[in-house]
Amino acid sequence: MPTRPRKPTDPPEAERPGKEEEEPIEILEVVGVDETTGAVKEDRQREGLASGGLTGGQGRRTADLAQKLEEAQREKEKYYDLLLRKQAEFDNFRKRMEREREESGGAASRDVLKRLLPVLDNMERALRASDDSGDPLFKGIALVHQQFLDLLKKEGVQPIDALGAHFDPRLHEAVQVLDVPGFEPDVVLEEMQKGYTYNDRLLRPALVKVASGKGPPHGSSSRQNDRGAGEGS
Repeated sequence: MPTRPRKPTDPPEAERPGKEEEEPIEILEVVGVDETTGAVKEDRQREGLASGGLTGGQGRRTADLAQKLEEAQREKEKYYDLLLRKQAEFDNFRKRMEREREESGGAASRDVLKRLLPVLDNMERALRASDDSGDPLFKGIALVHQQFLDLLKKEGVQPIDALGAHFDPRLHEAVQVLDVPGFEPDVVLEEMQKGYTYNDRLLRPALVKVASGKGPPHGSSSRQNDRGAGEGS
């Protein structure tokens, strides 16, 4: 038998026996989403914005730290280079002070030794003036003279061998130029006062007489006489 459609005013139908009851539908609530519109709630939006802002701040902080580290590295290299320069300057200053101290001490020693040389000159004059080598006074002066020479040598004082050498303006001081035959120019003919060096540096120049080289060569007159005798024969 055909059924007619139900009207709203019809009473509810009685449940048919044997029909299984339908399970209730469970409604799940999505956290942070509006149930009616499905839009994200403003709280979740603010949390997202706050999270994004925190990440950006951390990036800027990391960049600032990297920049500060680079600046600190450059400053470290600058101060290290400055330290090396100061150490080099101090080392040069120390060496210069040691050299000046040595030169100052050497200058004082040179002055003392130079003042002792006239005493040595007088002893040598006394020895040359004495004819009696057996005289006890002569022997005493000779002994003191030798001890004095040994002491000067130990201190680095050496006599200059000028006689017969060519004139050297660094070691000799010419007091007279002589026209003597048989000698080359600038040959030391006589030593008026002995010169000395101190540690290979001039302490006192030797006073010498030097040949001019203008005189006739030695033996030239005899050769001319021999030549004339040969022609006459």
